[in-house]
Formats: sequence, C-alpha cells, structure tokens
Amino acid sequence: MSLLDWKGHRLLALPARLYLGAVFLLACWHKLVDPQAFAIDVATYQILPLSLVNLTALCLPPIELAAGLMLVSGVRSRAGALLAAGMMVVFLAALSLAMAKGLELSCGCFASTGAAEDPISYKTLLRDGAWLVLAIYVVIFDRRPLGLESLLRRPSPA
Repeated sequence: MSLLDWKGHRLLALPARLYLGAVFLLACWHKLVDPQAFAIDVATYQILPLSLVNLTALCLPPIELAAGLMLVSGVRSRAGALLAAGMMVVFLAALSLAMAKGLELSCGCFASTGAAEDPISYKTLLRDGAWLVLAIYVVIFDRRPLGLESLLRRPSPA
C-alpha cells in the first residue's frame, strides 16, 4: 500500500477542507460588504490596469464565497478546492510581484475581521503557500467528501 492509498486521507481531507472553506468565507466578507475599499486594495498592488480594478473587485469576492461555501458544505468540494487553489496561485503571484516592486502594503485579505494586517512579507507568502498545499490536498484526496453531497447521494431505504 502506498502513501497515496492510505485511507486516512479521507478523514484528513475533511478538516483541511473545512479550514480552507472558513478562510475563504472570512476573506470574502469585507470585500462583499465594502467593494470600494477592496478596489483600492487591488489598485494598490499596481499590477492590473485601472480599467480592470473595479471588475476584479466585483468578481473575485463572489468566487471566493462560492469556493468557501462548496468547501464547507461538501457540495462540489473538489471543485471548490480547485477554485481555491487557482486563486491562491494568483494571490501568490500578486504578492510576489508587489514584494519585488518593494511595495509596502497589507495583503487586504481580512480587513473586517479586526485582525491587524501586517505588511506583506515572506510570512504572507508562506501562509498562502500552505493554503495552496491544503487546496491541492483536498483536490487529490477528497474523493468521497463528508458533507451535504454525500448525504444527497445516499440511496434512500426501500
């Protein structure tokens, strides 16, 4: 039996999926509530042309919300994890570019949670990298998720 075949992955994928879903739900909240502030955060990275800043600020939070809900509920959890992984790749690229430019700014991810935002740093890259690894883990090992989808698929007693 290889490590990939270990049956414990299904159980480990559950807390990974729930944690990752909670991260995305928390991250999208302030962006949905205050899209103007989030648009300023996006513009501060100086990566996108100004014509795409508002579009990004309006489109990204519902995608984060959808990914978070899929992960937490267990409905299409692997698709939610794939969305999360894709967003983490983009976030890591944006952080890396901003750091390479020497920009001193906050991540802008959790502005409404009351947590003081630290300036972006290698710690931010490590954190987001860990979330990317979690998302990939869920994509690979969450084959039969424990959640609403598994309840909906169960055959009803005759």
